[in-house]
Amino acid sequence: MSTNSEPRDRRARFDVAELSRSELDQVWKQFGTAATPEEFCQNWLALQCQMISGVNDGVVVLQKPGTETFAPLAFWPEGRRDRSHLAEITERALREGRGVVQPRGGKEGESLPQQPDYQLAYPVRLDGKVRGVIGLDMGWREEAELQRAMRQLQWGSAWLEVLLRRHADPMEAARMRLKLILQFVSVFLDRRTFKDAATALVTEVATQLGCDRVTLGLRHGKGMRVQAVSHTSQFDRQSNLLRAVEGAMTEVLDQGESVIYPADRDGRLVVTFSHAELAQLSGAGGIASFPLVNNDRQVGVITLERAPGFRFDAPTVELLEGLASMLGPLVDLQHAQQRSLPAHAVASSKGVLVKLFGPHHSGFKLGALIFAGLVAFFWTATGEFRISADTKVEGKVERAVTAPFQAYVRESSFRAGDSVSQGDVLARLDDRDLRIERVRLASHRDQLSRQYREALANRERAQIRIISSQIDQATAQLELAEEQLSRTQITAPFDGIIVSGDLSQSLGAPVERGEVLFEIAPLDVYRVVLEVDEQDIDDVRVGQSGELVLSSMPGSSMPIVVQKITPVNTAKDGRNYFRVEAALDAAASQRLRPGMEGVGKISVHERRLIWIWTRKMVNWLRLKAWAWLP
Repeated sequence: MSTNSEPRDRRARFDVAELSRSELDQVWKQFGTAATPEEFCQNWLALQCQMISGVNDGVVVLQKPGTETFAPLAFWPEGRRDRSHLAEITERALREGRGVVQPRGGKEGESLPQQPDYQLAYPVRLDGKVRGVIGLDMGWREEAELQRAMRQLQWGSAWLEVLLRRHADPMEAARMRLKLILQFVSVFLDRRTFKDAATALVTEVATQLGCDRVTLGLRHGKGMRVQAVSHTSQFDRQSNLLRAVEGAMTEVLDQGESVIYPADRDGRLVVTFSHAELAQLSGAGGIASFPLVNNDRQVGVITLERAPGFRFDAPTVELLEGLASMLGPLVDLQHAQQRSLPAHAVASSKGVLVKLFGPHHSGFKLGALIFAGLVAFFWTATGEFRISADTKVEGKVERAVTAPFQAYVRESSFRAGDSVSQGDVLARLDDRDLRIERVRLASHRDQLSRQYREALANRERAQIRIISSQIDQATAQLELAEEQLSRTQITAPFDGIIVSGDLSQSLGAPVERGEVLFEIAPLDVYRVVLEVDEQDIDDVRVGQSGELVLSSMPGSSMPIVVQKITPVNTAKDGRNYFRVEAALDAAASQRLRPGMEGVGKISVHERRLIWIWTRKMVNWLRLKAWAWLP
């Protein structure tokens, strides 16, 4: 259960001052006699600052009627003037639309003290829209105490909601009520399952209307059974609190009309005994229960509880009555659709048995007989179980021919699909720059040789060593240029077929060193690669035989033998595959080319036809059952 459902005796430990009955009556009288909204907000803020201990400063900011601007209406204490330190926290709460707690920041460059003061702000909503904010400045306290203070602001915001509704335009208020009802209905219809829809509905109602707890119950026999509790998906139906809620719902069910506790002043005579017991047990200040009706049949009850000191006013009751009238048919319909599978099965089975063994329905009986015969046939008939997989033909060896250095393409005589022999010139690279570089390096080396001889003649030992090193360097560069010139011709490393690569459309284009220009595969050695689905890999064994049919030769099949199962899976098209390699006989290899694709089937063993056709579905059900079962 959420913390909203705690009884009053546990909430009494909050750092909030409890008001006596006489003090509470006096507060009610002050609010009822307030002549202006400013006076109402001033009295309300003073009460909140008294109930929450340690408050240093407070402000109430509300939206101006008919505008989008906000203005402060009340301050506490009244004598203070500078409240600029509350501007940031109130603006943040308005911007984010939620409660905010933050420590008060110090001066620029100073770190926060070990026990800083805190600022709190909570937005005031009307029909789901932020219409104001409450801001407080208070002394340091523990995190739990801050949460209690924030909860008190949440409870107290309902008073300001009453003020906003009281001064709202009647047509605008009616329109906003209808808008809020439609919002609640959309939240309920947005969920697929009844439990999620009911939980989302009661949580949204509790949040928007400032309730501690909202409970939805459905009729169960002559009583009620709780189906959803706000702010929680798990609850104990056997707890005393929920038993009391079910008792209050049964009280509404017996009387057939809504119950407001404490009793409203419309003069209706209704029994509120169970609601009084619920209020005493939970510590709620106000309880409202409304029946959910569909076609003059009561299908459920929705019960709302508010914090001590907060009742349900007339506009809120009118809103909830409209919501209950719309929810009745929707709740009944969605709950019927979520009926359990056994209940659906029992109803369907009765209808089938009546048609099968009762009079008439000859066509249905004939169809059932034919179906039984087919099931018997497929249950007893057997066939060869084969695993199908997408297949691709690859060369057993593939060699990449790369660019030896950075250059430009001069000419190219072959492209992908051509057969080549060892030593055939696949392409030539432009060697003009290399030839010029070779002439330059040869000339530079000859010049250094002359300088070397002159240094020998002059017996300049230091110069001789320098020029000798330069000659070695020039010689190495010249040999590199000669080596590059010898590699401008790209040749085939062996007999085969070019699998990829076409430079005929890239003459004059630059190529980088190490760039793959061609890929060559032999013509007589191939391997077949099957992409076996993860569901079928357990039945595949090395040595199993099968057949391969290629897309280019659909009329003929070729025998294959599984040679290797790669223990690494690959994701493709949202599924996992294992790479299985198979071998072809030499005669079939003569007709193949690398890159051919088709479908391969691996023969496993004899099995019943019904098992072969339903095995994937059965395996899926087994896996899901394993995942769902505890």
